[in-house]
Formats: sequence, structure tokens, C-alpha cells
Amino acid sequence: MRSVLAACLSLGLAPAAGAQAAPAEAPLTLRFVAPERYTDAESRTGSGPTLRTTIGGLERIFRDLAGRTLRPGQSLTLDVLDIDLAGIDLPGAGPTAPRLVSDATPPRIRLRYALAERGRVVLAAEETVTDINFLLRARPGGSSSLAYERDILADWFAARIARREPPRG
Repeated sequence: MRSVLAACLSLGLAPAAGAQAAPAEAPLTLRFVAPERYTDAESRTGSGPTLRTTIGGLERIFRDLAGRTLRPGQSLTLDVLDIDLAGIDLPGAGPTAPRLVSDATPPRIRLRYALAERGRVVLAAEETVTDINFLLRARPGGSSSLAYERDILADWFAARIARREPPRG
């Protein structure tokens, strides 16, 4: 298979009809600032995700949401300053154990961001993204260990980036 692909590429042949090219990456600059200081981004009891797993999952979420939300000519600089995942670890439950989640343990993600349009900053702030009512809209059987975080970040992207609503003072 590799030799066929290499031969096609060397001849300058385009992918077969119906094959999808990888989408262009959204103009997002994403930084995780001092992740070793994050409130709750990794299991400290050995019963949940590692810091690397959490950051990788959140990076995929941010890039996906940016790709869906940013319009041509827009760019977003996003610094993740703190992460507090939904729920709490269950000590001794094993590395793939679910977190104990209640309405008293919503996800909280502190961000500093700047949205620019054609090089001009149109919205910039630092805020904590959270929702105390996150369980009221939770989808049962979510396949992602970061489903709650994805939901609140999707709402944040819709409000701040798509509709350009400034944070509440």
C-alpha cells in the first residue's frame, strides 16, 4: 500500500474522487500556561487521567470548536490558565475509573483570550468558564471523559467567539 501511495505522490496524482482532504487548521494559538499548577487536571490518587491525557483531550476540543466557530479573517489566541475538571477522583479506583460528579463539582477552566478580525483585536478578556447547572443538560452515556468540559466550552465559544458577547462584569 505504501508503495502505491508513494508512486501516486511521486507522479503528482491527486487523491481519488470522494477522498477527503484534511481540513485546514483553524487560526488558533493555544497555550497551556504552567499546567503543573492547575487545580485539578490530573489524578493525584492514580485513579484518573494523567495531565498529558487531559491537556491532549482539551486541545482536541479547543481546536475542533475553533475550527467550527472561527470565520475567515478571524484568529484566536487562547491561554489556558487553570483547569478544574468536573467531579472528583475516587482514590484507589484504578486508572480508568470514572470521576464522582455532582452539581457541587462543576468544571472550571480559566482562560485569557483575544479574538482578532483581520489583525485587529475585537474582544479580549480573562475569565473562568463554568456552569453550575452543567448536569441539567448533560447527555447520558457521553463517550468522552471530558464531555462536561466540552459542553461548557461549546457554550463559551458560541457566546464569546460566534456572537462576540463580552463577559459579564
